[in-house]
Amino acid sequence: MPTLNWIGKDAVVNHHHQVPFHLLKDVPDLACGEPGDGNLIVQGDNLVALKALLPYYAGQVKCIYIDPPYNTGNEGWVYNDNVNSPLMREWLGKVVGKEGETLDRHDRWLCMMYPRLAVLQKFLRQDGVIFASIDEIELPTLRLLFDEIFGVTNRVGTLVWKNATDNNPTNIAVEHEYVLCYARNKERLPREWKSTNLAVKDKLLTIGNEFVEKYSDSDKRQKEYTKWFRQAKDYLWPFDRYKYIDDGGVYTGSQSVHNPGKEGYRYDVLHPVTGKPCVQPLMGYRFPKDTLDELIANDRVLFGEDESKIIELKVYAKDYRAKLASLFELDGRIGTYEIKDLFPNDKRPFDFPKPTELIEELVSFTTSGDDLVLDSFAGSGTTGHAVLKLNQADQQKRRFILVEMKQSIARDITAERVRRVAQGYKNAKGEKVEGLGGGFRYCELDEPLFDESRKIRETVSFSDLARHVYFTETGEPLPRGRVTKSPFLGECRGVGIYLLYNGILGDKSAQGGNILTRAVLAQLPKFDGQKVIYCAGCLLGKDRLQAERIVIRQTPYEIKVS
Repeated sequence: MPTLNWIGKDAVVNHHHQVPFHLLKDVPDLACGEPGDGNLIVQGDNLVALKALLPYYAGQVKCIYIDPPYNTGNEGWVYNDNVNSPLMREWLGKVVGKEGETLDRHDRWLCMMYPRLAVLQKFLRQDGVIFASIDEIELPTLRLLFDEIFGVTNRVGTLVWKNATDNNPTNIAVEHEYVLCYARNKERLPREWKSTNLAVKDKLLTIGNEFVEKYSDSDKRQKEYTKWFRQAKDYLWPFDRYKYIDDGGVYTGSQSVHNPGKEGYRYDVLHPVTGKPCVQPLMGYRFPKDTLDELIANDRVLFGEDESKIIELKVYAKDYRAKLASLFELDGRIGTYEIKDLFPNDKRPFDFPKPTELIEELVSFTTSGDDLVLDSFAGSGTTGHAVLKLNQADQQKRRFILVEMKQSIARDITAERVRRVAQGYKNAKGEKVEGLGGGFRYCELDEPLFDESRKIRETVSFSDLARHVYFTETGEPLPRGRVTKSPFLGECRGVGIYLLYNGILGDKSAQGGNILTRAVLAQLPKFDGQKVIYCAGCLLGKDRLQAERIVIRQTPYEIKVS
């Protein structure tokens, strides 16, 4: 397999393992609605923030969408797009060393992206996917990064987004961008993704039902079909041929160059009244005969007045199975219009935000229920906005996590945008726009769990350390319901995990309940199996530990710092 190398790679391929775990600090004043909705906005460097979130969400995210810097060399954007910002230079100086001062901008960009992608992979469920927007400048390198971190076999595909016309073309006008898609485990993906965007379906049905009611007569329907299709085509995307729509009836099926017919599928379709072969039996060219016979028996085929008319297929939205198209056409300027509508008093609140419709489309095909969506380059908060819109459309309960590095953007743009669309706002015309509902917690990065001498900071609570210990021991986040006032954190793969810390058993003396003694062992909740006990010390002999099937991890020295 081809591999990618660059200056500084050796310094960053394992860097994510060395990033210390930090605590998250709630900022209730910046929260919105009901924090229990499960939505979260985190302000802080996205690599450090992702590491802080791992003990809570590793292996739980269904869909990740990221819109990283495109590395165009444009210094004028809100994001220093050529990865030349003071923060990034400082990070490169610490991690890469002196080489970081002279790296090519593509080297710097790769050094920034690699550890972040490596951590993001750990968040995905086995059936989860990640989408990454990019343009042609870094498309080849980003694809090779994904191949290396996620594996070529987990490459799902590349979407082409035709977004706008280049107003300043040189030799070739750039009119499109790309969205890479990779899976955590491609074998665990469903055979097909089904869009749950009911708002689109409802609009399509309204148009379709009006058509059916108005033009129920065969001749009128035939005459008006093209007019209806033009009216409905925006809602039919990505339908480029026959698709399956909803109850009450939408009729499609005029002759199409996309369906030229296949050898062996040609057979006579007899008109039910005249008994003569239909002149243009279109469906007969699409389906095997037994399939078409079944459709006719189920009253799913619409015949003309006689055999000279084109026959059509009556289809229903319950059969809708449109695939996520590899070509998506959407004017990229829509994202700018959306955010200007949300912040009418700001001339340019954010440069080149993505349209919500783009992310809605990706999320609608890949998530449902209370699935979790993560965006670690949150920017203006488009992903959070898109999730709330989609939830309102199909009445589901998806959750989002947004991570934004810059405090001014996180507070004044990301969080404020999601707050306005959740609670309602006045648009640029002064009109009141109803809220979509939902809320979020707002957090900032706090201190690392450990100080410079590798001691646990005094501010670390039992629940904070419990989540960290459980995650670093098992590789899985501690389920929310298990953080109790018990030293028994739970069982994972047949092993019971215990933590003695901060006087959890009620003895807060210097050595007391944090030392494993016979008396303390007697107080521990029983577990019949292998046990791992994190404690400040142990006074039990080797034979007793072996008999009880106990492995001791001494705190803080045997707790993983990063």
